[in-house]
Parts: sequence; structure tokens; C-alpha cells
Amino acid sequence: MSTPTFSVAEIRKTFLDFFASKGHTIVPSSPLVPGNDPTLMFTNSGMVQFKDVFLGTDKRPYTRATSVQTCLRAGGKHNDLENVGYTARHHTFFEMLGNWSFGDYFKRESLKWAWELLTEVYKLPADKLLATVYEEDDEAYDIWTKEIGLPPERVIRIGDNKGGRYKSDNFWMMADTGPCGPCSEIFYDHGPHIAGGPPGSPDEDGDRFIEIWNNVFMQFDMAEDGSVKPLPAPCVDTGMGLERLAAILQHVHSNYEIDLFQALIKAAARETHIDDLETPSLKVIADHIRATAFLVADGVIPSNEGRGYVQRRIIRRAIRHGYKLGQKTPFFHKLVKDLAAVMGDAYPKIREQEARITEVLKVEEERFFETLANGMDILDSALAGGAKVLPGDVAFKLHDTYGFPLDLSNDVARERGLSVDEAGFHAAMEQQKSQARAAGKFKMDRALEYTGAANAFTGYTQLSEAAKVVALYVDGSSVNAIEAGQTAVVVLDTTPFYAESGGQVGDQGVISAGANRFVVEDTLRIKADVFGHHGQLAAGSLKVGDAVQAEVDTALRAATMRNHSVTHIMHKALREVLGDHVQQKGSLVNAERTRFDFAHNSPVTDAQKREIEKRVNAEILANTGTGARVMDIESAQKTGAMMLFGEKYGETVRVLDIGSSRELCGGTHVQRTGDIGLFKVVAEGGVAAGVRRIEAVTGENALAYLQSLESTVDEAAATLKAPVAELNHRIGGALDQIKALEKELAQLKGKLASSQGDELAGQAVDVKGIKVLAATLDGADAKALRDTMDKLKDKLGTAAIVLAAVDGDKVQLAAGVTKDSIGKVKAGELVNFVAQQVGGKGGGKPDMAMAGGTNPAGLAQALAGVQAWVAERV
Repeated sequence: MSTPTFSVAEIRKTFLDFFASKGHTIVPSSPLVPGNDPTLMFTNSGMVQFKDVFLGTDKRPYTRATSVQTCLRAGGKHNDLENVGYTARHHTFFEMLGNWSFGDYFKRESLKWAWELLTEVYKLPADKLLATVYEEDDEAYDIWTKEIGLPPERVIRIGDNKGGRYKSDNFWMMADTGPCGPCSEIFYDHGPHIAGGPPGSPDEDGDRFIEIWNNVFMQFDMAEDGSVKPLPAPCVDTGMGLERLAAILQHVHSNYEIDLFQALIKAAARETHIDDLETPSLKVIADHIRATAFLVADGVIPSNEGRGYVQRRIIRRAIRHGYKLGQKTPFFHKLVKDLAAVMGDAYPKIREQEARITEVLKVEEERFFETLANGMDILDSALAGGAKVLPGDVAFKLHDTYGFPLDLSNDVARERGLSVDEAGFHAAMEQQKSQARAAGKFKMDRALEYTGAANAFTGYTQLSEAAKVVALYVDGSSVNAIEAGQTAVVVLDTTPFYAESGGQVGDQGVISAGANRFVVEDTLRIKADVFGHHGQLAAGSLKVGDAVQAEVDTALRAATMRNHSVTHIMHKALREVLGDHVQQKGSLVNAERTRFDFAHNSPVTDAQKREIEKRVNAEILANTGTGARVMDIESAQKTGAMMLFGEKYGETVRVLDIGSSRELCGGTHVQRTGDIGLFKVVAEGGVAAGVRRIEAVTGENALAYLQSLESTVDEAAATLKAPVAELNHRIGGALDQIKALEKELAQLKGKLASSQGDELAGQAVDVKGIKVLAATLDGADAKALRDTMDKLKDKLGTAAIVLAAVDGDKVQLAAGVTKDSIGKVKAGELVNFVAQQVGGKGGGKPDMAMAGGTNPAGLAQALAGVQAWVAERV
């Protein structure tokens, strides 16, 4: 019986429908950026969104679940990037079919349902399937051989092959301790015509036997000493690669031959103008458009750090493969519409965000193409002449100057059978970092030698605190005392001063003891739990052990708190107005304003800004209380608190409720939203590809800003002698009048130039059959020069002409050559001859060229040399 053919879309639907019929709840795919695990770079398996359920810290309303999960393995521990394009089954992005039991069914149901789906629904030949089990898992072995009926020779026991008990491919562990258990993998035999042996054999790495499904049975809890005890509620976690299954069900050997990939490969071929669909670079491009588009949809923008850097590496690798195929202009972003066509039904966010994803990729592509050609020339030169290794310093130059990630250089080298001196690359990078550290005179560098106890921070509730001086630093060195006029760092045992962190600037204020007065200009962290007070001793002396009073500048702190609190509310409003893709990319909060960088790929419109202001001010008017709770990270996750991109959180975190916003934050905040007073956006713009910056003011600063705007409007109204209500109308009228006058002036200049042109035609000199004219037009602009040039060429017939105009210290030049003379004289060369003598340069077409200069004094001599210059060329 032949195996029926299933499309990728049919495979997804059939899988979900099958497990729904077995009582499973269909759970949507979670984002590629894990929302509940800041330690994990990307979602790399279907179980990630259920991790807390397995750990027992989360409860779901169901005990059986199934999903098709998008996964990424291109950074961190799980990284398949360098293998993509070189094998039949490696991908950066892939889809994982999975089903789970949370203390419900176990091995028997899991294995029987897997067999039923594969052989009765997908109708795979039973004699093509074999299974592996953990060596000690007699229960799973008996289910396969005695209940399902798989012949014993096709059920392979895999032992502890990685050095020690429970170090086996068939024993799964979430971490070094915690939930773990045996697993059973199902393999498909592609037949003896494919090289490779069964799992557990010496040649198991061949392509004949391919793992398609893994059933993990979490039944133990592993202690630190390696011992295990049964879990009270054993669970099942399964995963089957959609692409691998599709290859089998569509009767092809490579994942890149399935319908979904063929559509994307054809799109890549269309944009790179390649006919051979087997070209490996097309497979790379097809794989990478999936990864990069889904990353953008989930809020990851190309950058130089963290997830954004992985995104950049994937995009640039795809671009380089297009360049290798001869594509010298941006092409990659054009594939988003094809991806939306084949995956938009299953993942609507790709279709909904198609325009935004396209624009993000286009911007990144345009940036890389600006340097790609130069970088490739350097790389080619370094690998020419029989070189076997790309030097590390060259690889670093490519990375640092031309934006070539190291793996891209590795990619090129590997294609040529060469390697990269990675040790040399990392040495060059470390040298640059060392030089940067040496050049940067950071205030805290040497103060990091502090070895005393942590200080107690009381600034959440107190702005004045009795304290003791425990350390003093001058120029980074520890001292016992300081005198008036000295700049120093003071460390206290207790402090109400907030140290700069999370975008909020450090507090200012005074540390005093009687007549001794130290002015704190900034507060920074010496260590995570030690604050350093930077400033100058204004009067008296201060020594280690002194009892002092630490007093924060209350006005500055209050203004800073208003701006910090409103940042949280604004972040929520941005997501509500612009979309869930908005993610914080940086912030600065001080007493003057809040500055907030976020992922978004287009300017925020005036209407959107007004809506954001409306929502934020509504929260302020509600005057709700601010709540702060300290709890463990798992409990914080359960509250739904927003955990920011790239932030590292400890085991204990502070959850802030401000208005309807809930985020993790250690900063200082207002007691009630009404304390913020007023919120006004004052600026918005782009700061990097896919990153926007919004600035806003609050309280007294917002009032001052609005009063300043009012003064400006009043002054404008007074200047135009109009009531404020009529200001727009009066400005419009003034602009219309200016445009009319400018048009009239241009016409007059044109007439003047034309009349001068008629006179100048008679000044042309015949040089070997070409009439040569070099002259100045008084009062002409660029348009007048061009218009006069056209008329002179018509009058003179065969000619080479240079016209000039002077405006202050600026020289404007135009050169024209009639079509019958451009074989001998080029306008661009002629205009440059004159321009170089007046401090400028220019260019254009062979028959018409423009230039400018900044040295009017040299113009007369330059024009006088035109006849001789033409004579030399004809």
C-alpha cells in the first residue's frame, strides 16, 4: 500500500485534530522569545511554554495539550545555523508537533497513539519504522514489542553512552537536577540505497535512519547527588519535526524538497534570477526568511547584542548567499509576501505584520549592502594565493568595520575548503575591548576593589538617613580621609540615595556632619549591593567611621520619580496603540524628562501620539495607588508582570503596579498616579534600524513646556498682527505670498539670463570646428544656468560651453556639450576642470554637467583656460 501524500498544511491540521479527538486541548504556538524564561534565548522546543507546568509552579485548566510550536535554534546552546544549507534536515527555524500529558496518561497511551497516528492516519508502512528505548526501560520495551507488535529486532535499547548513569541519548533531563526520565524515539528507514546504520550502530550518523518523533517520559526527580525518586505525577512530553515528517509523507528525502520549502526556494530563485532550484544558497535563503520574519513578528529587531544580534547574523548570512548568486541589490525582504502566502493561514501574525516585517528586513538589508562589496573584496584578497586560513585580524576587521559576523566569514571559508583563525579573531576583539577600557575614564573602575559589606538601601521610604562612612576613594584609590575641595566617592553603611539602574539616574543631595558638607553629584553602583556617592567635599573634612546625615535632593527625586512612573504607563500605552511587538530597547529617566527607546519600524503619527497622551493622562487622573511587591521570579511570572528584553533577573524580583501597568522594576516611584500631574510627549524619532525614541515630560516640566509653546504662539501671532485663533490662516496666506514672489523672482532671473545669453552667443570662439564659450551670468541660479545653456546650444550648433554664476562666496557652474561633440569633449570632465580651480567638484552626463565651488577669486582664470583645454582634446 502506497503512502498518501500530505501537504504541510494538512499535516498540521491532521496532527492537531487527531490529538483533539483524544481529549487534548489545542494550544497556540508561543512566541520565539520565551515569555516565562529570561534565561533562554529562544523557544527551541514545544515544551518551553509548559516548563512551569512540569516544574509544578503553574497550573492549567487542562491535563492534556497539543500544539504546533515554532522553534529557533540559531544562538546559545542550541545552534544549528552553521549547518543550514549543508545538510538535508538542519534549519534555523522549524515547527515542532507535540502532545503533552500533565499527570494524566503515560507511556502506554503515548506510544500507542504515536503508532496509531503514524501507521493508521498518516499510513506510514509499519515495516519502515523502528524505535529506541532507554536500556533500563523494560516497560516501554514491552509496550512496543508485546502490545504494539513491533518486532524485537526493530526496538533498540540505548544505554548510558555519555559517561555515567543517566547520560544517554534516551534519558532526558531538563537540567542537572529536577524532572527527568527515559524517552523513546521513533525512526523512519529511508532504505538501503541511503548510507547509514540504525541508532546505536557505529554509522548511525548516516541519513538512512531518520528520527521523526521523540516521546519523553518524565517520571523521576533527580537530586544533586545523582539519585532519582519517582515524581508524584509522571508527565509526557513529545516532539515531532514537521519538516522531517513532511519529507516522508511527500516521498522526498530532503526537507528542502517539501511543498512549503519549494515555494520559498522558487521565490528566492525569482529574486536572485537563478534557474537551478538545487542551488544550495537558495535553500539557505528559504530557511532564513522563515527565521527572520517570525523573529520580527515576535518583536526581535536586528541589533548588535543578544537576540537582535542573532537576528542580524541570520539576515546577513542570507544576504551573503544572495550576493554569492550575483544579487548586488536588496532582494531578501521581497520574500516576505511569499512566506505570508504559504504560512499566513497557520500563523496569522505573519500576514497581519507583512508590511512591517518587510520594512524591518529591507532597512537591515540596505545597511549591509552598503559595505558588503568592500568586505567581500577584502575577504577574497585574504583567501587568494593559496591561503589555507583566514587570519584572525582580517576576520575581526570584517566584523568590526564591515558588519561581517564571524560565522559569515566561517561560511565563506568553509565553501572554499578553508578555515578561520578564530583564536586570532577573539584576541583582536579582546585587544579592542582592552583599549576601549583603558581609554574610558570610568568613575567606578578602581573603586570596584571595595571588599566591605553591602549597604542597606532605605530610599524607597526615606529621603534622609543617619549613616556611617565605611569607605572613601579619591582617584579610585582608598583613603582614610578627605579635605575640602577634594572630589571623592563616599560609601555609607546605610543610604537613602538611589544608585543609577534600570534607566533611572542616581540621586543627588548632601552628606553632612555638622559643618562638614559633601555634595553628592551622582550615585552609582560599586557592586550590585554597594552604592557609591560621587561628588565633592564643599566644606570641612570627612573620614572613615564618621557619623553623618545623608539627605537626598527631594525636588530632583520627586521629578525623577514622576518621569520613571510615567514611563511604565507609557510603555503599556505604546503597546496598546502601536501593537504588541513594541518592546523596550533602552531608557533614561531623570528629573527633566523620560527618554524611552522601543522596537517599532515606522514613525509614530501625530494621531497615535495624541492617543498615547490621552491614555496615559487618563491613568494619571484615575489617581490609583502604586503597589510594590518583592517575590521570587516564578511567582512574579504568574502575576503576568512584564519582563523586559535582555534583562537579567535574580531569584527575587520587585513587581511594580502603576496604574494598569505591571512590570518588574527596582526603581523609585510615586505613591499615586495622580502625583505625576501631567504627561506630554515632546519628541519622537528613529535612533536605529527598527528602533524609535520617544521623549516626554511630566509635572512642572510639562507645565513649563506648554507655557513655552503658548509664548511661541503668542509671539508668532503678534508678528503677523493676527489673533491666535486666526494664526494658521494668516501663516497660510503669508506662505502663499512668499511662493508667488519666489516664482516671480525666478521668472525675472530667467529673463535676465536669457537676455544675457543672447548677448553671450556672439562671444563664442571657434576652436577646430567647435564653438567654445566660457562666461559669467550675473544673478543666475542653477535653473537659469541650465535653461540658458539649452538655448545657447541650440543657437551655436556645435559647441562646448561653460557658464558660471557667483553668489557671495559660492560659485555655481554648468557645462554643456552638443551631441555631435561629446565624442571629443565630455561635459563632466569640462566642468570638473573649471570646478577644481574654484575649490569644488561636480559631474553629470556627457552633454550636461553641474558643479559648485567656494573660491570665486579663481573663477576668471579658470574660465580663461577653457579654450585651451578644449583645443587639447579636439
